Amino acid sequence: MSKSKHRFDDGQLNIFDLLKDLTKPRPEDQPTQGRFRIINPLKNSLRSAIKASPLSRHQIAGEISHLLGESVSKEMLDSWTRESDELNGRPGRHVPAEYLPAFCKATGDNEPLMIMGRAAGVFVLPGPEALRAEIQRIDEEINKSKAQKRKRLLFLREMEAQ
Repeated sequence: MSKSKHRFDDGQLNIFDLLKDLTKPRPEDQPTQGRFRIINPLKNSLRSAIKASPLSRHQIAGEISHLLGESVSKEMLDSWTRESDELNGRPGRHVPAEYLPAFCKATGDNEPLMIMGRAAGVFVLPGPEALRAEIQRIDEEINKSKAQKRKRLLFLREMEAQ
């Protein structure tokens, strides 16, 4: 007995067609003055990654130090993300590009690398382990939402029974 094959909509793009479409040159992708100045989006993504991380700034700095094999302090993280340098007349500080992979690993957020990749016209895709972790996180969120829904349904039933 043969199994029936499921067919997808013929109009649906596969991943390779999508990547081909995304790599076609577009007018807005043509180099213009200042297009590659990505420091503001990069600083914003660093701030967001730090804020979303369960680790403190000290712990993030420690993890980066461990991954790099050189000392990175909380003050260095602060200098890479603060906006007030330019306002106070101090030269703005930037995160060294060689530190970004360790930063992303420590915070669990690849957005800083994705910003740099988009500027250069390449795609940064997470590895299989990162995708598994993201799937696990989504499953946990779904289970948490289901538990909250069950509690509310029980509460509703109790209210209606009275």
